[in-house]
Amino acid sequence: MARLGLVERLDLRRRWLLERVNDTDLSQLPAWQALPLGMLRGLFALVREAAEGQLTLRAMSLVYTTLLSMVPLLALSFSVLKAFGAHNAVEPFLLGVLEPLGEQGVEIAHNVLDFVDNMRVGVLGFVGLLFLVYTVIALVQKIELAFNTIWRVENSRSLAQRFSNYLSVILIGPVLVVSALGLTATVMSSAAMQAIAGVEPFGMLITEISRLVPYILIIAAFAFIYVFVPNTRVKILPALIGAVVAGVLWQSVGWVFANMVAGSTRYAAIYSSFAIMIMLLIWIYLAWLILLIGANVTFFVQHPEYMNVRGLRLNLAGAARERMGLHLMQQVGQRFHDGRPAPTMDEVAASLAIPGNALVEVTRRLEDAGLLLRAGSEASHLVPARDLDAIRVDAILAALREDSDDHAIRRLRGSQSVETTLQEVEHAREMCLNGRTLRDLLVPPDAANAAAETA
Repeated sequence: MARLGLVERLDLRRRWLLERVNDTDLSQLPAWQALPLGMLRGLFALVREAAEGQLTLRAMSLVYTTLLSMVPLLALSFSVLKAFGAHNAVEPFLLGVLEPLGEQGVEIAHNVLDFVDNMRVGVLGFVGLLFLVYTVIALVQKIELAFNTIWRVENSRSLAQRFSNYLSVILIGPVLVVSALGLTATVMSSAAMQAIAGVEPFGMLITEISRLVPYILIIAAFAFIYVFVPNTRVKILPALIGAVVAGVLWQSVGWVFANMVAGSTRYAAIYSSFAIMIMLLIWIYLAWLILLIGANVTFFVQHPEYMNVRGLRLNLAGAARERMGLHLMQQVGQRFHDGRPAPTMDEVAASLAIPGNALVEVTRRLEDAGLLLRAGSEASHLVPARDLDAIRVDAILAALREDSDDHAIRRLRGSQSVETTLQEVEHAREMCLNGRTLRDLLVPPDAANAAAETA
């Protein structure tokens, strides 16, 4: 009994902790409390994402695609860099990526580069070159799909956008990276910098900064990936925070993995010549997992309201759908009435402090009912489809309640007393609304100002 009491107490404390972390309104707390609690909530969300398996499955699929695309990607980069006379920079880059593998990483890098060097892009022919480019684009496309899943984005880039955006990065990216490395080396070895380094404490400061350059480049590369790859707008600050987390994980995991490889003689005894390939697969998997964890951190920093949300799309009950739909129409109608720019779905979600994917189904139903329209160059802004006086509240509720697949329910044979009761409920609802329109839900400017002053 005493043991059971202890278990119950521990369970109660666990529930209290989960409720405290997940249900507390951070906006009502001071910054010194909100920040650590938000970080703990984000950690819980990351653990949940990993435990559900989607994160690890995405990383595993990217390992397979990487093995198929590594040589074509390096071949394209090698060809572009060779045109600029900077192809020798490929080897240090690949050695840096495979550094945690130790001497085995050096061997793998030399073998891959020998294979790439013997590969002649010019003699492949049109079909071979097309297949080469497609293999590389398929890798970036799979990365985009993984990032879009993290960002709850259901639409990928079009085929034309993939070719234009992906190829521009694949072809220009290596040149920019090599240029940045060369510029850094030139600045650090210049006479002026050497003269400054001879004066203390500037010399020690320059030495410490030079040690941080690899970390800064890794963080900058991660931040660029987090901003560019998802098919949505990613802010710079969340991308930098996610990149810093990923960069720290990269260095930490790389150090642990390097120590594990250094003492892996027993693995060679078990797996023989396959040990190097197994270590390579594990490191590629960990690298992709780190990249995806950083992407999750970026997403949660930009959209903290998703930390307690599971899955790509929320399945709302009827009452919740009606409530969100009315709030959505009120927000859109208020912006239209006040002459302000039409809001996006994410802006409405942020103002309501709810996840944006909660409004996807609601928006679709209101569009199908002819009550809401998408406007703007990318059809991302929401405007009323009719005059505010012509949009009745009962029409909004009806659009949110009806379903195209309810024909089986209409043929339901049940008690007449139940049907009569439901009809009475509907009639009472209509009488209560009494022809109320969307304009009746708007907040007058005077009332809004008074509410703001009271708050």
